[in-house]
Amino acid sequence: MNNPALSLRLSKSVVGLAEADAVSRVILQDGYLGMGREVQLFEQEIAVYLGVPTEAVVCVSSGTAGLHLAVEAVTRPGDEVLVQSLTYLASFQAISAARAVPVACEVDPATLTLDLEDAARRVTEHTRAVMPVHYASNPGNLEAIYRFAERFRLRVIEDAAHAFGCTHQGRCIGSFGDVVCFSFDGIKNITSGEGGAVVTRDAAVAERIRDARLLGVERDTARRYAGGRSWEFDVKHQGYRYHMSNLFAAIGRVQLERLESEFAPARVALARGYRQRLQGMAGIRLLDSDLGAVVPHIQPVLVEGGRRDSVREYLEGQGIATGIHYQPNHLLSLYGGGRVSLPVTESLYEALLTLPLHPELTLADVDRICAVLAAALAV
Repeated sequence: MNNPALSLRLSKSVVGLAEADAVSRVILQDGYLGMGREVQLFEQEIAVYLGVPTEAVVCVSSGTAGLHLAVEAVTRPGDEVLVQSLTYLASFQAISAARAVPVACEVDPATLTLDLEDAARRVTEHTRAVMPVHYASNPGNLEAIYRFAERFRLRVIEDAAHAFGCTHQGRCIGSFGDVVCFSFDGIKNITSGEGGAVVTRDAAVAERIRDARLLGVERDTARRYAGGRSWEFDVKHQGYRYHMSNLFAAIGRVQLERLESEFAPARVALARGYRQRLQGMAGIRLLDSDLGAVVPHIQPVLVEGGRRDSVREYLEGQGIATGIHYQPNHLLSLYGGGRVSLPVTESLYEALLTLPLHPELTLADVDRICAVLAAALAV
């Protein structure tokens, strides 16, 4: 929320002089604002961070663009993609933009990640991929996801928009797996102002995405990274203006440097502070999450007893911004308008409330938020 009366914001872009200096350098020294050397360096640095080959990383204009290109690279029009309904609209829009069909699934009520038993019931002869969403940065049981995909011969597109900087069993999210999509928008674990990245060791998929972000022009990336562009070329697939700019890459490179020293420790410490203060609070249920391995992008809780909306109103009356992550997509008109019943998802949605979390929040702020939350529940 952007209500100036709310003294504690739900989320916030944490940028400063270092990011401003990086943008200034691109404007005043490099002089080229489009996609060029700065984007190439950002991809290289992401690859080093994740421990993957440079050619496995493709930066794009947004996390949604990354999901769209990933789906389009591994499906054909009319193919079905299994995805939990409780996710941001971007997941569903990316699938339908690729002319595939999102198939809404239930979530595990403990983690709000994909319920594989429910997903298995929705597999058909048209199912080609599964899109696990790392809800609140939690990847859930990725081993089970990949066993599921192997069982049904599906591609896996990880919606890891929340999960940059997270690990699973000691390995960085994005350092393994099929196709992994990150978001670097203004409030994520790192930001590039706007942007995202797709990471895959499937060379054919990476090349398809690399060309598609530049209108489908074949091998235009190499020319742009060499300071030129293509004037005579071929195009074999639909493409889009989905490339990242040097300006955004410059911000992202600074943010990547700050992740391990500043942003990740702050987010984990704040989430642990919430856990310590809210554990056992009557009327509040926390989600299962391995904090530390999980670097949380958001701080959702479940308000029990049908009191979510009254609690939210109380908090906002005390200057504390809140959110709801997310409205189930199967209830939206474009995706069925509720024709499919997902009772677990619908019940959880009625209880979900997101509390403030960003690196400039303090533990004293968390104390205040939790105290106000307790007062709201006592009313």
